[in-house]
Amino acid sequence: MAQQELKRDLKNRHVQLIAIGGTIGTGLFLGSGAAIEKAGPSIIFVYLIIGIALFFVMRALGELLLSNTRYQSFNDFAVDYIGPWAGYVTGWTYWFCWIMTAMADIIAVGMYVQYWFDIPQWIPALVCLVILLFFNLLTVKLFGELEFWFAIIKVITIVALIVVGIVMLVIGFETNTGTVSVSNLWSHGGLFPNGITGFLFAFQMVVFSFVGVEIVGVSAAETSDPKKNIPSAINKIPMRILLFYIGAIFVILCINPWTSLSAENSPFVQVFSLVGIPVAAGIINFVVLTSAASACNSGLFSTSRIMFNLSKNNQGAKSLGKLNGNSVPSNALLVSTVVVSIGGLLSYVIPDSAFSVVTTISAICFIWVWAIILISHIRYTRKRPDLHKKSTFKAPLTPFINYVVLLLFLAILVIMFISEDTRSALLLTPVWFILLLFTYGMRKSAK
Repeated sequence: MAQQELKRDLKNRHVQLIAIGGTIGTGLFLGSGAAIEKAGPSIIFVYLIIGIALFFVMRALGELLLSNTRYQSFNDFAVDYIGPWAGYVTGWTYWFCWIMTAMADIIAVGMYVQYWFDIPQWIPALVCLVILLFFNLLTVKLFGELEFWFAIIKVITIVALIVVGIVMLVIGFETNTGTVSVSNLWSHGGLFPNGITGFLFAFQMVVFSFVGVEIVGVSAAETSDPKKNIPSAINKIPMRILLFYIGAIFVILCINPWTSLSAENSPFVQVFSLVGIPVAAGIINFVVLTSAASACNSGLFSTSRIMFNLSKNNQGAKSLGKLNGNSVPSNALLVSTVVVSIGGLLSYVIPDSAFSVVTTISAICFIWVWAIILISHIRYTRKRPDLHKKSTFKAPLTPFINYVVLLLFLAILVIMFISEDTRSALLLTPVWFILLLFTYGMRKSAK
């Protein structure tokens, strides 16, 4: 039935802004504070390393998606190049990735609203979730419009921060903590004030900051011109990383010494407060609120499309593969929303560590998805050299760079095991993969 196919209603501007929105989220606006506390100014190098690695992941993803118009997500080519089990595990793991991320985001929404209103966190969190569900049930084009405007707000804020910071640098502006200067990068303990340990322990939160960069791949099934729009969005990722991550963090650390920033609050809010602009704190709080809502919006979009594809591939319940009159996978969207809403309870059960646990599990699962993309690409170049040879969007430096990035991911997992803050979540995450392999075996034996 024609109605049971996802509509290609996303235009180029939607895909471009979804790509931007995917690279700017709660991890950057909130998580960067904790990362700066661990690494100091060397956090800039952590962002650069992860950013470069993920660009190569995205190039591999782009080549794979464009090699076959049938591919709609990661699990599709994972089935072809690794095996059915890989498609099943990766599909459901990506769903789980975004569920965990969306849980963190709705908790954050509740926290941000408390800046203005003294009400329980769960109320604004659930209200936000219901509103996003309503818009997502309508049309994919409306999802694109929501992300378009969410992303514009983020972009304007970060560009404004960078411009204000550059002006302050030029005029030598005096803040409550001293003179705005590039020397703030090394005048408070050097570039690596907490040594190599602090530098390495910052990788987990930085990885979480980048989750969602691959959402442009999930939206590939619903773009009107994938051969043009996907390469365009992916090739602009390096510039966005330099601007939105490296640029923003560089300016923040020049305006205020890293020692004056707290891990408990967004450095974006703190930096405007410290320079003596009281109204800015409220404005930035609004921006990080929309950022959390945007990330949750992306999460609902991704999880519903992943569930839809899993159902179509006979890897999930058939009811999850049904579309409503607007060609939106409404059943899958409703299930994902209900599961995400449960995440709000974590702020009551483990209020002090909920965000850390959820973001760590999310980062680990995203590393799995990114690794599957790289491994699938390696096997694609071996199994289908004909497609690789005639590809108009060849991933550079393959397969060598694939192995280098896979080694980096392995090293990050080792670092997570060494760090006390992330060890428990790392040891807990394999339960998810064991459960998936068990259910896969059960489904296979039942056929």
